[in-house]
Amino acid sequence: MIANGQAAVVCVAGGAQPFDASPLKPMIRLMTREQLAKRIAEVSLLRGEFTLRSGRKSNYYLDKYRFETAPDVLQALGAMFAERIGPQVQRIAGAELGAVPLAAAAAMASGKPCIFIRNSKKDYGTAKQIEGILNDGDVVVILEDVLTTGGQVLEVAKSLTGAGAKIDKIIGVIDRMEGAREAIEAAGYQFESLFTTKDLGV
Repeated sequence: MIANGQAAVVCVAGGAQPFDASPLKPMIRLMTREQLAKRIAEVSLLRGEFTLRSGRKSNYYLDKYRFETAPDVLQALGAMFAERIGPQVQRIAGAELGAVPLAAAAAMASGKPCIFIRNSKKDYGTAKQIEGILNDGDVVVILEDVLTTGGQVLEVAKSLTGAGAKIDKIIGVIDRMEGAREAIEAAGYQFESLFTTKDLGV
């Protein structure tokens, strides 16, 4: 049982053992914004010739999966997102595949539930495109990883508003400063980015 909200007894092989139920301390020390920018660049910035999702050519590429699979980076990003999510927000949305871990990290840091948006409806089970609980009129913040033109995240916003959600704002990890902000704001949404390519030394 819990005693003074601090300890409980857990039954395990060999007898009962005390279990500390006090809030767990983060296993990974959070970084400053400057440290996080440097860390993201270290693990994800690649040089060469690349074709982006938009079809544009680039001499560098930010491999989002490299920083989204690093526990220290993911925890720090979750905390930064949580600071920017207001009390009016009821759901945190992330589209497959890259924004899913971001939404999950932000949900754990903020205590707000998250939802995931598939690229297309699945053709089995519940046949949903939006996974998780989304109620009509819910205020949602959309998270995105790396933004170039903003086309993909605007498709996500369209899916969510079509399902009855109200978009509070869109927050990206990295803005490549190649038109995403202009496109998102032209569509009537507020946009914030944690970093730009300049912050990463590109």
